[in-house]
Amino acid sequence: MPHASPSTLLPVFLLSALYAHGAAPPVDWDKVRAETLLHYQSIVRINSSNPPGNETLVVNYLRNVLDREGIPYQVFALDPARANLVARLKGNGRGKPILILGHTDTVGVQREKWPVDPFSALRKDGYIWGRGTTDNKDGVTAGLMLLLELKRLNIPLDRDVIYLAEAAEESAAVPAGIDFMVNEHWSSIDAEFALAEGGFVHSEGGRVRFVEIAATEKVPRRARLIATGTSGHGSRPRRDNAIAHLSAAVSKVAAWQPPMRLNDITRTFFERLSTISPPGEAARYNGLLDPQKSAAIQDYFATHDLGKYSILRTSISPTMISGGFRQNVIPSQAEAMLDIRALPDEDMPAFFAAMERIIGDPAVRIAPLKPGRPAAPPSRLDTAMFRALEAAQRRLYPSAITIPGMVTGATDLAQLRARGVQAYGIGPQFDEAEFAAHGWHSDVERLSEESLHGLVRFLWYAVLEVAATR
Repeated sequence: MPHASPSTLLPVFLLSALYAHGAAPPVDWDKVRAETLLHYQSIVRINSSNPPGNETLVVNYLRNVLDREGIPYQVFALDPARANLVARLKGNGRGKPILILGHTDTVGVQREKWPVDPFSALRKDGYIWGRGTTDNKDGVTAGLMLLLELKRLNIPLDRDVIYLAEAAEESAAVPAGIDFMVNEHWSSIDAEFALAEGGFVHSEGGRVRFVEIAATEKVPRRARLIATGTSGHGSRPRRDNAIAHLSAAVSKVAAWQPPMRLNDITRTFFERLSTISPPGEAARYNGLLDPQKSAAIQDYFATHDLGKYSILRTSISPTMISGGFRQNVIPSQAEAMLDIRALPDEDMPAFFAAMERIIGDPAVRIAPLKPGRPAAPPSRLDTAMFRALEAAQRRLYPSAITIPGMVTGATDLAQLRARGVQAYGIGPQFDEAEFAAHGWHSDVERLSEESLHGLVRFLWYAVLEVAATR
């Protein structure tokens, strides 16, 4: 493994003097690049598909690296096979810690649908291919490289820098990861700021347009629709057929468009995006709140831009439907699953009451599932951390702007925001079409080498701005 040469281990007083005058500490980015690729490929090659996870395999790899560097860490495991690792570089205590986290599990694979071995970390055409390359072993690797360089360069810190490699993110119902750490080991990860997945560096035709920093996220609030009726022989149609009632209810719910509600994050998202967009796009973003234009703009997003459509409101997607067991038997019950992604401040009892009125059928009831991730207020945009993220954007992508965003999926930053941590999602550079084809959970998941190294540098400059002693 490459190590820093003695010439890079500058005295603390010299590093402090350099940084106080605006000069970043010297980093041999060529060496960092080679080592980043080594760790990234090694971690991607570890099969930590969830279920079952086996995240301890990744933790063991990280332990070996940290042991060689003399970086202290602790391992916490609710399940021995699903460990979490917490490493900490101590600061002088002037500021509260910053937490960098990445999850070591991935979703599973259907090997027959992959054009390459999903755990080969194949290096091809400027990309690394494999499960977890974008979700979230890029983040695990970037956090590791941050820790290594801070230690090797002996950077004086005003606050502790904590690195958490966490388990079980891809299954919120399993408490072995962030819930275990928050509920049982909070003192080990308590921080003022946190950085994890969820954001993007958006590019178009190779040019970076904006850096999206996730400052909030929608909340999974799933529910079942349960229709009941009378069972009987299929040759004698019944008006209380459970499948017929369920089908009508699902159709009504799918057609229902809950009211549009922007929050501080989404309002700022559209406002800033309009300043860098062509006239037609800018007019859509600026016209969202115009009563004469809003409906048509929302319809446009529903057809052409599902991500922007989703952040306008609490959304509902019917995802599974079941009922009956024989072709000649009318079942007495049928069910449908609704994937509801709620706005952070949604009043769910009121929402379900409105849905009940939309369905308007006493034969169909709504059965909310137990909530997973908690709802939490958006992170603020006036913090030192958000300003540092903007500064990192200006340094690396000077022709772009920073835009706060709301994640339509879910991350483990939700649990941290619920504890008062100002948490932000960052991520690598993606062209929109590239992400749509090769992003999270796809059968051809891949990340460009340049995007990986850009994420490492972005994290480095952002954390340095907030944590390094001035």
